[in-house]
Amino acid sequence: MFLRFFENLRGAKLPVSLREYLSFLEGLRAGLVTYDLDGFYYFARTTMVKDERHLDRFDRAFAATFEGLEHIDAGEMLEAVDIPQDWIEKLAEKHLSAEERAEIEALGGFDKLMETLKQRLKEQEKRHQGGSKWIGTAGTSPFGAYGYNPEGVRIGQHESRHQRAVKVWDKREFRDLDGNTELGTRNIKVALKRLRRWARDGAADELDLSGTIRATAENGYLDVKTRPERRNAVKVVLFLDVGGSMDPHIKLVEELFSAAKTEFKHLKHYYFHNCLYEGVWTDNKRRWSEQIETWELLRTFGPDYKSIFVGDASMSPYEVAYPGGANEHWNAEAGEVWLRRARDQWPSNLWINPLDERYWRHTQSTQMIQSIFGADRMVPMTLNGIDRGMRLLSR
Repeated sequence: MFLRFFENLRGAKLPVSLREYLSFLEGLRAGLVTYDLDGFYYFARTTMVKDERHLDRFDRAFAATFEGLEHIDAGEMLEAVDIPQDWIEKLAEKHLSAEERAEIEALGGFDKLMETLKQRLKEQEKRHQGGSKWIGTAGTSPFGAYGYNPEGVRIGQHESRHQRAVKVWDKREFRDLDGNTELGTRNIKVALKRLRRWARDGAADELDLSGTIRATAENGYLDVKTRPERRNAVKVVLFLDVGGSMDPHIKLVEELFSAAKTEFKHLKHYYFHNCLYEGVWTDNKRRWSEQIETWELLRTFGPDYKSIFVGDASMSPYEVAYPGGANEHWNAEAGEVWLRRARDQWPSNLWINPLDERYWRHTQSTQMIQSIFGADRMVPMTLNGIDRGMRLLSR
């Protein structure tokens, strides 16, 4: 019955497996969304889509599966999409009052509604507003927008107002979740979730359901068991470039920082400017008076930590290559020396660059830092970029 739907999903390059399709059919057989068309859509989406980036592909495949309804009558529509007549009838019983159902019967039922719409589309030659017959706006005709009829077909209206439309006739517009777009906090969290290693720690305050069942069966009485909560055990030390050319990226970096604090329970963060040198800080207001020696971080956080640098890598090449090259202070050792020390201390490392990747090759300092970390270890601050970076750190 839904094989064409599955084929369209695969054709849209949605990574839908046969197991997910069978789970979808099993849910339908169990009656999870019987007579609920909205529920059917959301159930299908929940079952088939495992990544937010694929929502648009799913919607397009869903629309393609049920397209063409405006060109056929009601009986052909039900046959074309395999929707039984009793679905429509039960849906009406569920959502419409007795008076509203009587009004529909007076018009002639769902089949008559669709037939009348088709006829009026042929007869009407101009825009109509108000009234009770022609297709238009702000009236009581069952066809149009911004009006009211208990058995309406919505045409030309941006969104639902009374939730009475039997059918939405307008072409749906989709918004791509493009893997190359810059991210909001929510999407960043989705990308960061790839970097996970689960472990149980803390107090034993989470219900151990399987242990409780086993202990109760063995002892003959209710024996509640608890266990430590499962948490992400990944440890991250985060270095954030601030000031200068990073100012235009403040909002985006703030979103990344907010998402990282939520996702990683073991997170330490420090600020630097342009390049890593002998000192970093945690409070930008006290960047000169309360710096932390970089050597101290190298001694404190072991190789089990993963290091992430966030910066546009745009600076004078001297700031990377020469002692005294820093633009705000005299650095006894070149920035490259400190970057290599960090890379060696934390072999699992990454540099996230908020600057458009197209411009990297035009900046010498960016190429220098890429050569220090490795070309694949610098990724753009996009959904695809962070996703790629998290995969690297997960190795």
